[in-house]
Amino acid sequence: MTIEVPPAGTKGARKPPSGPLARAMMGAVRRMHRLTGSKLSGRPLLYITTVGARSGQRRTSVVMPFPEGDDAWLIVASRGGTADHPAWFYNLAKHPDQVEIEFEGRKTAVTPRRLEGEERAAAWARIVSERPNFAGYEEKTDREIPVLRLTAR
Repeated sequence: MTIEVPPAGTKGARKPPSGPLARAMMGAVRRMHRLTGSKLSGRPLLYITTVGARSGQRRTSVVMPFPEGDDAWLIVASRGGTADHPAWFYNLAKHPDQVEIEFEGRKTAVTPRRLEGEERAAAWARIVSERPNFAGYEEKTDREIPVLRLTAR
């Protein structure tokens, strides 16, 4: 199983912080979300745990999921419309067999698959209809924003 990483863009939104400071901030955000029921604007959040592409360390990030039944979710590697992909996407592409998620208190191993062509277009249309702010991410950058389907193993 391989996940192809499309090229980064040449323009995009300002990059969020990275490195140890970003990991500390993400930890604080995760704790805050857990205190509020792991929801944002009334929607449940998904915690995705990957293995670092370079470090080999387990990393957990928070993403907005789009459930597709009980055992599948769509997620978007938007990084707010920056020119580059989020670190978790590179990690997922490097170690696709070591991806785990937590959704609504349930932890499970998943198999990721990057959507392409008409399948991606249909998924993207659904995503922007449910969360119109995602459309703005695509307008900020010239890179293809990956859409992934995670399926429970």
